[in-house]
Amino acid sequence: MNVFKFGGASVKDEAAVRNLAKIAGNTPDEKLIVVISAMGKTTNALERLTDAFFYGHENTEVILKEIRDYHVGITEKLFPDSKHPIHTDLHNCLVELDWAIEDPPTHSYDCEYDQIVSVGEILSTKIVAAFLQENGVKCVWKDVRDFVKTDNTYREGKVDWELTRERIEEELLPCFSTFNMVVTQGFLGVTSENFTTTLGREGSDYTAAILAYCTNANSLTIWKDVPGVLNADPKWFDDTRLIPQMTYQDAIELTYYGATVIHPKTIKPLQNKNIPLYVKSFLHPEKEGTKIHDVQSP
Repeated sequence: MNVFKFGGASVKDEAAVRNLAKIAGNTPDEKLIVVISAMGKTTNALERLTDAFFYGHENTEVILKEIRDYHVGITEKLFPDSKHPIHTDLHNCLVELDWAIEDPPTHSYDCEYDQIVSVGEILSTKIVAAFLQENGVKCVWKDVRDFVKTDNTYREGKVDWELTRERIEEELLPCFSTFNMVVTQGFLGVTSENFTTTLGREGSDYTAAILAYCTNANSLTIWKDVPGVLNADPKWFDDTRLIPQMTYQDAIELTYYGATVIHPKTIKPLQNKNIPLYVKSFLHPEKEGTKIHDVQSP
């Protein structure tokens, strides 16, 4: 069992989705959990939608149309057949989003934020799962809220680890008796009252670490648009160097000096079970990237 996590940049357009499918589909004999973020800058657009809904800063219909047109545009390129079920599936998700902002808000801003912003991951995973299936990959789409359980701290949900582990054993692991791959969402959880929560900064990476921990995965690979962990930010420095391997502690310490590649809360569950974390480039998947692990382990 391995876990792959793909961020927004790796599903930002038609070509990116095709590239993801090529990477994920290149492991046909492995059991694989694929965790996916919202497409491109969708989370930002949904944040704007939340503000417009809650505060009236912008026209919600204009923002909703931007989100709809973006996802429909990608889907139509990936699925030229207008009768493919994904088109109806996508339409239904967008209608539900429209309904969510139809009446005035009745909950706190943070609660409304999580119900609205979470739609981004649902849309992206439905599109990617359908494309993988269309191309012969034996995979199934699963709603991560069926198994990642949190308290009701909206926008920073605290994971109920024991209940989450139980639900993963009941809802996720049995899928592998029929399928080789499970496609699910990052960033999301659910309360005992069935309200959606989000897991805070770098929430999709954290989701992947939660699933790796609870399934005793062999590894977690986070696919990014950089070749791995670098010794400096390439946005500010030209002469950056790849760090081929590092300890969990080194990776955690890097974040305290401003590095944003991996968040400490992602690393800690992996460190607790000594599950190696690979940071690799989805642009050059053949390259080794960075391995974060207990370097002294055999």
